[in-house]
Amino acid sequence: MTHQQLHSREPGAIFETNLPARLDRLPWGRFHSLLVVALGVTWLLDGLEVTLAGSVSGALKNSPVLRMNNFDIGLAGGIYIAGAVLGALLFGWLTDRLGRRKLFFVTLWLYVGATAATAFSFSLESFLLFRFLTGMGIGGEYTAINSTIQEFTPVRYRGWVDLSINGTFWLGAALGAGGAIVLLDPRVVGGELGWRLCFGIGAALGLVILVMRLWLPESPRWLLVHGQRDKARHIVEGIEASLREQGHELPAVTSKPLRLYARDHTPLGEVFHTLFVRFSRRALVGMTLLTAQAFFYNAIFFTYALVLTDFYQVPAEQVGWYVLPLALGNFCGPLLLGRLFDVVGRRVMISFTYATSGMLLALNGYAFQQGWLDVTQQAAAWMVIFFFASAAASSAYLTVAETFPLEIRALAIAVFYAFGTGLGGIIGPTLFGQLIQTQQRGSLLIGYLAGAALMCAAAAVQAVWGVSAERRALEHVARPLSQAED
Repeated sequence: MTHQQLHSREPGAIFETNLPARLDRLPWGRFHSLLVVALGVTWLLDGLEVTLAGSVSGALKNSPVLRMNNFDIGLAGGIYIAGAVLGALLFGWLTDRLGRRKLFFVTLWLYVGATAATAFSFSLESFLLFRFLTGMGIGGEYTAINSTIQEFTPVRYRGWVDLSINGTFWLGAALGAGGAIVLLDPRVVGGELGWRLCFGIGAALGLVILVMRLWLPESPRWLLVHGQRDKARHIVEGIEASLREQGHELPAVTSKPLRLYARDHTPLGEVFHTLFVRFSRRALVGMTLLTAQAFFYNAIFFTYALVLTDFYQVPAEQVGWYVLPLALGNFCGPLLLGRLFDVVGRRVMISFTYATSGMLLALNGYAFQQGWLDVTQQAAAWMVIFFFASAAASSAYLTVAETFPLEIRALAIAVFYAFGTGLGGIIGPTLFGQLIQTQQRGSLLIGYLAGAALMCAAAAVQAVWGVSAERRALEHVARPLSQAED
């Protein structure tokens, strides 16, 4: 395909703008806090869903309606991830084409409806279908939300904010664990009704967030390249005015204006040429990081409840208690290490967190296989491992969101999320479900070592080819496809 064919659509008139630079130099204000809460809840919802799948697994196996076994639990995890993969690809393409704002409403509505329907599952097949649709909603959310947050966050906060928001996955995990503890308790609700009410938590929370999102505008960066300059300027001026009202003094804009031309969409040929030819090394890095963390996380967290119940004889209704310290470690990792990704730099910190979590998992897997750890020690070991792994996994989403051009940002997130999660997220839970079914600790060690090896390999790839994107404008990290030649 020739360069002329890739750009077969005639560009619109060239214009100059400093709106991206005006967004990048802003101090933190109430608008940014609202943005983080209203959009960042996506990770909280995903954490809730993943944790519920594990925390209620015992109740699902005992359900007279579903009658699930260990393989079915692993299959449900894989089905959820398959839905997330398809949702990311479909809604990622639509997000770049139709806008960030439209799609983060569509995907949240899909999630709310599907997770509410899960509570009314009437057979194993219906449960799997509703989990698939729930995954579609969450996968679509990832693409629309990641791109929006990247495009609004001031440049000096971008790494820390992105990692911290991803870390809220674990607030959702804690919420899911706590809900399972209460609702599965026979003295409160118990068994069959309890697991159904657990899935209602996400639907109720999603409805609240739908209202909060009504106040969020479209991304000015997206509007610019789609020919809506006046609307983009009005949004930026409104944010600046609100910051001045809060007492902030806004720094002068010193960077050179961008010269852009409008386009209504980016042809798929140009998308894939940009991803896999022009930015082939970045594509390799993104693919490796997301695949490794997806296998690492999904393999363990879709089946951790089975490890506790089958190997440590933890009662199903008590599994949630062991999730809470684990969630704390996962939440604190991105929160406490996040600033270092902006100060020390992406390349060093991403490599460090990937390698550290991989080596710790290998050591823990061997100790588990030898039977050296009781259930409390195992939970503590997981908490330490995922303090580092959580920051590593969050940085994978940061990497694919900020290292590709504006016009294809959402679809880039979708493509690498889909490939990485499809490879690591579907295979992982299914494989670990089979390994646990053997009731042999040595079998599980093989799975843990595979996850550790993937994380260490990802660390090496990042160290060699990773991009130093810290404290740099998105347009400098990846030149927009619609930027005119100087």
